[in-house]
Amino acid sequence: MTDEATSIGPLAGLRAVELGSTVAGPFCARLLADFGADVIKVEQPEGDAVRSMGRRRDGHSLYGASILRAKRLACIDLRCDQGRALARRLCERADIVVENFRPGTLEGWGLGYDALSEVNPGLVLVRISGFGQQGPYSQRGGYGVVCEAVSGLRGITGDPDRPPPRMATSLTDYIAGLYAAFGAVMAILHRGRTGKGQVVDVAIYEAVFNMMESALPELDLLGEVRERQGSKLSGIVPSNTYQCRDGKYIIIGGNGDSIFKRLMRAAGREDLASDPRLEQNDGRVQHEEEIDRAISEWASQHTFSEALATLEEARVPAGPIYSMEDIVEDEHFKARDMFATATLADGTEVKLPNMVPKLTESPGGTSWVGPELGAHNEEVYQGMLGMSAEEIEGLRRDGVV
Repeated sequence: MTDEATSIGPLAGLRAVELGSTVAGPFCARLLADFGADVIKVEQPEGDAVRSMGRRRDGHSLYGASILRAKRLACIDLRCDQGRALARRLCERADIVVENFRPGTLEGWGLGYDALSEVNPGLVLVRISGFGQQGPYSQRGGYGVVCEAVSGLRGITGDPDRPPPRMATSLTDYIAGLYAAFGAVMAILHRGRTGKGQVVDVAIYEAVFNMMESALPELDLLGEVRERQGSKLSGIVPSNTYQCRDGKYIIIGGNGDSIFKRLMRAAGREDLASDPRLEQNDGRVQHEEEIDRAISEWASQHTFSEALATLEEARVPAGPIYSMEDIVEDEHFKARDMFATATLADGTEVKLPNMVPKLTESPGGTSWVGPELGAHNEEVYQGMLGMSAEEIEGLRRDGVV
């Protein structure tokens, strides 16, 4: 359904209108844009809050450059009737609408699914909120950091003798955005078979709760509550972080049965490699301290480079803890083409994380980074809605766009 916008990738031909803000909604829409959808982001006149998050360069938001990339940006004041009417016209011409407001907000603006689907019955409305569209918590504020705690993830993160820390990124928002993009594509496939649109309801706390592995059945059948394990992984042995002789840390995942044997032999512990008690993970869990002590003693006798070389030769999964400086110099990241290069408005080139997953036949692409507020107003309103220059100027005078 695209007009002037040209796109590549498997979602080319689909149009999405993003009414969301900050992270979860914009990330969902960015994934759609990365793989070819014509995404029109609607921003309030003051701009999306993401423009003031993170670091800036010469007044340009570097966070915005990444999460707003490959989208056409239209400015609309959704707090006034004219603005909401304009947004409705965009949504009525869309395949997908993405929003992450508090439940009920769209309905209050006359932009709920019932209202939009009367005109556009094939519409897919992707709704991201902290606690979902229904339920006793649905009206609670749903920032990712709160949902991370409610989901159970925060409770099992960190050292047992310290307050549970958070990840230094908006992890839960990104997880919810991934689920939302997946849901959007599934709903489009369903529409292709039935002609009917639907609502995709993504709750941030549920997206993260769904990744809690076996913690729920462990409680249900064993009465066990998973607790914080520090750098270890509950019920998986050995999988931990160890300090080497030069003070650097190495991550070792030796929890496969055959891998464990190779790890112990590489560490000079044939006695543990051949110990029948330790042949399978459930036995190793019972002797976790003994195993970790043996690996720690071995690592402390070698530099990081020596330990990594030994483990690579033994085909034991191991690696460093990278900083971003390490990442940009890493040959594997380069070989896998994980750095996209884009150009900012002033002509400066900037590195951005490249798209994943990698598709061999329809990989998608990024045409531009996040531009300035309202950069595509005329393109969207004239090309998509057929408005005249005079009409657009009138909206600008009234403060609607």
